[in-house]
Amino acid sequence: MHATSPPLAHNQFVVRPEWLALRQEEIIEPQLPIVDAHHHFWNRDGKPYFLPELLADIDTGHNIVATVFMECKAMYRKDAEPALQPLGEVEFVNGIAAMSASGEFGPTRVAAGIVGYADLGLGSAVRPVLEAEIAAGGGRFRGVRNISVWHPVPEARGSSVTSPPDVLTRPAFHEGLRALTSLGLSFDAWMYHTQLGELTAVARAHPDATIVLNHVGGAIGIGPYAGRRDEVFAEWQQSIVELARCPNVHVKLGGLGMRLFGFDVHSHELPPSSEQLARAWRPYIETCIELFGPQRAMFESNFPVDKGTCSYQALWNAFKRIAAGTSNADKQALFSGTATRVYRLSW
Repeated sequence: MHATSPPLAHNQFVVRPEWLALRQEEIIEPQLPIVDAHHHFWNRDGKPYFLPELLADIDTGHNIVATVFMECKAMYRKDAEPALQPLGEVEFVNGIAAMSASGEFGPTRVAAGIVGYADLGLGSAVRPVLEAEIAAGGGRFRGVRNISVWHPVPEARGSSVTSPPDVLTRPAFHEGLRALTSLGLSFDAWMYHTQLGELTAVARAHPDATIVLNHVGGAIGIGPYAGRRDEVFAEWQQSIVELARCPNVHVKLGGLGMRLFGFDVHSHELPPSSEQLARAWRPYIETCIELFGPQRAMFESNFPVDKGTCSYQALWNAFKRIAAGTSNADKQALFSGTATRVYRLSW
């Protein structure tokens, strides 16, 4: 039996706490240390996802030792010039991180790393913006993300953001990336699978840049790609093979709960179990681990976006099921070691 498909907000599934509460699971390997390498804080549609909301998810049983915040255009400075408005987000998250670092909110060090936004399309002029963000980050600012998701067919767009079609190919972007790299900061990339060749070109042109591909590379499963999973997977895999040959590129394993990927677990009467999630997500995650290796791959929750599909409890259990056959050393890398090293975390 299927329930009515949930409503969308910003092209993502609306979080339904009552639905998520219909299934509870025992935690697999509850002592395994985890760094959640990608989550957001925001106030959208009057529904905040701040420290209390994240901690409520974390407190469902997994051993989350630290997290990395990912930019999402939250709390920008209203009255600043456009280039400096993202400073507000860094300041906002650093405040949350300082609260967490007090120890008064539990052992997890939330936002031990902060990835903000600065427009690398400004070219070399982005440097003072980056320096201001470093100062605002209280020692936690680690890099920026410039979202480049674009597709000519609107029905294929599964992100809440639609970027111009040429973000990564502009000469000014390359200048900005050089400025970012010179400051020891990393670059997070988010795009659809149809654009992965652009990131491969960037990685080859900037071998000294530390690049992190978000959400296993965004294999589209909606719009004109619905019902074509095998075909899309083959195309995605071919692009991922080429990208993984760039030793400076890392990959985040997650985001598969987004509407973009076209899975239907959100539409069932009960929320998905970790077994269901692992079965659906395994081909993408195992392919990435095989190609990038555990030392260049890291798990992410992508909460609260993926919370529209599954609980925090089930999500991490699913990842643990997928990684069950790996060695202890590889498991440590996938769940905490790679994120700690790439984002230079300390707590």
